[in-house]
Order: sequence, then C-alpha cells, then structure tokens
Amino acid sequence: MTLTADTPPTADRPASPYADLTPPLTAVQALAEANRCLFCYDAACVRACPTGIDIPAFIRSIATGNLKGAARTILSENIMGGTCGRVCPTETLCEQACVRNTAEERPVAIGRLQRHATDRLLATAAAHPFARADSTGKRVAVVGAGPAGLSCAHRLAMMGHAVTVFEAKPKAGGLNEYGLAPYKMADDFAQREVAFILGIGGITVEHGRRLGADLSLEELCAGHDAVFLGVGLGGNNRLNIPGEERAGVEDATAFIERVRQATPEAPPAVGRRVVVIGGGNTAVDAAIQAKRLGAEEVTLAYRRGRAQMGATAWEQELAQTNGVTLRTFAAPVAIGDEGVTFERTRLEEGRLVGTGETLTIAADQVLKAVGQMLARKSLAGLEIAGGKIAVDAEYRTALAGVFAGGDCVATGEDLTVQSVQDGKLAALAIHRHLSA
Repeated sequence: MTLTADTPPTADRPASPYADLTPPLTAVQALAEANRCLFCYDAACVRACPTGIDIPAFIRSIATGNLKGAARTILSENIMGGTCGRVCPTETLCEQACVRNTAEERPVAIGRLQRHATDRLLATAAAHPFARADSTGKRVAVVGAGPAGLSCAHRLAMMGHAVTVFEAKPKAGGLNEYGLAPYKMADDFAQREVAFILGIGGITVEHGRRLGADLSLEELCAGHDAVFLGVGLGGNNRLNIPGEERAGVEDATAFIERVRQATPEAPPAVGRRVVVIGGGNTAVDAAIQAKRLGAEEVTLAYRRGRAQMGATAWEQELAQTNGVTLRTFAAPVAIGDEGVTFERTRLEEGRLVGTGETLTIAADQVLKAVGQMLARKSLAGLEIAGGKIAVDAEYRTALAGVFAGGDCVATGEDLTVQSVQDGKLAALAIHRHLSA
C-alpha cells in the first residue's frame, strides 16, 4: 500500500480543496433571512443552544441593520460565535428547534446569520467590544489554548484577573486551528478569532509548554491562584488489528492537521483510493477533505449502521453528495497489500456480532477515526471517571483550586460550542472561588 505522490486532478475536484463549503451570506441575503424569524417569546432555539445565545435578539438586530449589536449579543454568551456559526451542528441544535420547520420545513439559517454578524465585527471593529474590569491582583493558569481554554481565559480577563495560557503547539486555537477540515474553517479565520479574543488584554500565551513535559500541576498550583485545564483529548484510539502500523495508515486527526497546516498552493498528497474507518464527524471531515484533495475513490466504513453513527444525518448526506461512499456494518480486521479487510456485522438485540463473511476494500491510504481518549499520564492526582476528568457542578476537580472543562470532561457532547460554554461557566466558578 503506497501513497500516491502526485494526485491527478478529477472532474469533480473543486477549484481549491481549501475552498469554503458554505459561502457567507451577502447583506441582502442576510436581511431576507433575518426577516423570516418570528422572534418567538421563550424561543425553543435559545433553549437548544448550549451557550444560551439570545437568538431572536441578535436576528432582530440584523433585521434592523444593527450588525454590531447582533455580534455583541452573540459574543457576550459565546466568544467563539464566529467559529460556531461555521461548524456547529445547528441541524441538531438551534435550527432543529426552529418553529419554521413546522410551517415551511426549512428553519431560519441561524448559523449563517451568526457568522454574518460576527465576521463583520471582527473585520471592522476598531476596539474590542468588551472592557476589562479593574485588576483583582489574582493570577490564573489555563492549560490548553483550545475553545475551552480561550473561552475561560477571555471571561477571566473580563473580570480583571491576569491569565497565562500554556499551549503545547506553535499556534493557539486547539481543534479550531488543527482539527477542523479546511472546507469548514477556510482561510485564516481561526487565527483571526484568536487575535480578537486576546485583544481584550490581560492574557499571555506561552507556546511550547506541554503538561507532563516541562509543566506540572504542582508548579502551576504553586505559582497561581487557580488553574483551569482545557487539555482536550490528546490520544487516539487504536484499531488493534494487523497492519495498523503500515505506511499509508494514520489517524484522521493527524491527516486533518497536516492539511490545515499546509498551504492551498502546496496541499499534501492523498491516495487514489482512500478508506476512512469510523462513523463520527472527524471521519466525515477526513473523507470529504480527501475527496476534495483529489482522491478518486473515498470509502467511509463503519462497523454499525447509519442510525448508530456519531455523524449527524446531515453530515452523512454531505459526505455522499461530495462523492464519499458509505459502507456500514463492516468491522476492520486487517490492513494489507490489497487494502482493508472487513468482517460484515449485524445487530442482534442491540448487540453487534460478526457474520464471518469478509470483504476487502482496495486502498493506498487508510485514515483511522475511531475516537480519541484522555492522555492521563500528566494528570496525576485527578479523579478520572468514564475516561474523562471528574468535575462537580462548579467544574472543580479533585485537586483544590484546579478546574477543568471542554472535551476532557463529560459535561455534554464533544463540540466546540460545548467547550466554549464549559470555559465560560468555569471562569465564573473560578471568579467566585477567588472572590470568596
């Protein structure tokens, strides 16, 4: 199995594999869409939003031409409203709850309107829309410059605390920078959003600082009044099958990171026949991005059925409309010269069983997207429950003064919007802790 060095162009390959999947709304389109909103009282869309954005209020602001006010309404609850307007699974959150689904079978395009307002503010604002409170003299360490860490840092800075963010990678942003396929997060938006967040002041970011390597919880606690852990899920699950270590086999997260950090002028090569193993959003992202990079055949294989896939029905359809073949009830058993061998499976009373029948899908590149796990080695002293850091209702861990949020804790689905909410609520809890 050899990765093709020069991928030939295909008829359905987009002009640029880094092109935005969903173009931004024009001013006229945004106005027309905003006027579809019924501005419901006690709106169901607000209850469906993990960050509790007042959706009718920001849409009304757009309808009346007040884009700055709309953006402020969004960002006051979700400082990463720009990213979430691009990547949130709105089809299962706010837009699914929209009452327009009943009458017209088409919700208000809440996500695209959110992006419209926040993009305008980030592009035109001369000053940060939120001011810092007077200094409290308190110092907080935030580990991880992903959505949870940056959200927490921004809210803490707003309340007057001095924040130092420790980040292992060369750029801040976490999954927004390294883990989202370029077709969802085009151009340099992730870094522009980071710059906007840091623009409030009072936040210092130290890169190349990894917990467990040159950083310990003990020294962080000794040098700061509180610590927030937004470390995400740093490890990838293994398939544990023969051939997993072969050339051309890699984690889908590593593949997406390589694509994100390359330039549109020199994208990484992909195989002619790519097999993606997994059923979540990362699997879909990797499959679509491989197809957009020029792979002739891309197959996404999952061991259960479509109803059990982590990817939403919308994401599954998106994969298919982008030329990805979905193969379900296929569990990988080996990777060899001819490709990936799967055993056909079925559900018996809800339990997955193998049928003994096998099939082989030809591949010269295999991407594994079978979930991530918490990297525990650097978390000594913390209680781990269900593979995640255990926290109480105030985001407190088992260590005094140490809080945690985002994908590394079990507060909800592993989504950017949930991580932003965790960071925000943890910052408020930290502020109460420091004010006691």
